[in-house]
Order: sequence, then C-alpha cells, then structure tokens
Amino acid sequence: MVNVRDNFAEFRFFRPGATSVYLAGDFNGWRANQLRMTPAGDGYWVAGLRLARGTYRFGYLADGQWYADYAAFGVEAGPFGLDGVLRIAPNLHRASREGGTDPC
Repeated sequence: MVNVRDNFAEFRFFRPGATSVYLAGDFNGWRANQLRMTPAGDGYWVAGLRLARGTYRFGYLADGQWYADYAAFGVEAGPFGLDGVLRIAPNLHRASREGGTDPC
C-alpha cells in the first residue's frame, strides 16, 4: 500500500517472516538493492520517498522474489510481470482569501 501526502510517498508492504525487502521502480532505475525497506515490527516493511509529480511503476523485492502492490493506484503489465502504479499529483488546493483552502 502507498500513502501519498503532497510529494511524499510512504510504501508499506506486508511480508511477515521476510528477511530483506527492497523497493524498486522507475524512480530509481529499477535498481533492486538500492532502497532497502525497514521492518515496522508488525509484519510490515516501510520506506518513504519524496518524488516529483508524475506516474511511477514499482515493485517490492522480498527475499529474491518480486511482488506487485495491488493496494496502490493500480497495477500494470511490465516487462517482467505486474508493476504497482504510483501517482504523485500536483497540489490541488490554494489558499482562499479567508485563509482556508479551496479546490483549484
């Protein structure tokens, strides 16, 4: 699952019993051993990234096996199987004259 706030994406992957989990995608050239995720102690592994707005494909590598994230923004066929999809949208709010926020 991926939670997005502004341009920060928090990746959470449930894989209890895994000894190592990495995050890879087109945001890092699919380098499989570059972004090691941290165990959260409840079976989840977590990682956070600041990304420019856009659409990204990614996957998790847990103990040598690739997994797609079905709880992300969808999945798409990639060259080696299914990839999770992540969308970082532009900020859709602007300050109103009264100090609140209004949709643009």
